[in-house]
Amino acid sequence: MNTDKSGKAAAKAVLRGELLAARALLTKEDVAKAAAALSSSALRLPRLADARTVAAYVSVGREPGTRALLDALRGRGVRVLLPVLLPDNDLDWAVYEGAERLLPAGRGLLEPAGPRLGPAAVLDADAVLLPGLAADGAGMRLGRGGGSYDRVLARLMAAGAHPALIVLLYDDEVVARVPAEPHDHPVDAVVTPAGARSFGR
Repeated sequence: MNTDKSGKAAAKAVLRGELLAARALLTKEDVAKAAAALSSSALRLPRLADARTVAAYVSVGREPGTRALLDALRGRGVRVLLPVLLPDNDLDWAVYEGAERLLPAGRGLLEPAGPRLGPAAVLDADAVLLPGLAADGAGMRLGRGGGSYDRVLARLMAAGAHPALIVLLYDDEVVARVPAEPHDHPVDAVVTPAGARSFGR
């Protein structure tokens, strides 16, 4: 069993390396164009369009861009929560108050300047936007491996909360299969610049 677990962890590491290498080839123009299409695709997803509170994140580098989506949600009157990375890699949350209220943080991240609401604030979300590197047809998501969102998902599960879990990706990051370990949670939908796909949970 340990051998199987280590094999899946190794397979994840290989897949992460391949996907990050592909992202490294994207230009700023590629990222900007994809971000506009991603926002449009996401806003057509019913479980996101109907949400009153959305836990999201600020994209950095060559991640699929979220800033247009954050502003569109806020413009609709949605309460948008953004993560604040804690020293132990868990996530606190604060309300998004606009791009001008984002502050540089460690690891190249941008975090909201407002009052911290505590890690349990995510339990109020109707939808949670998850960063990722890939997802497959069963809704299994491949994260970066830091574990922050594994804690968020575990917190939601422990509380019996069932927000829509939505991963944002580039079109070619929807893959045949993501190696899954016991702690991995499937998502409810994947959104790419080309469109959105729900998994019916």
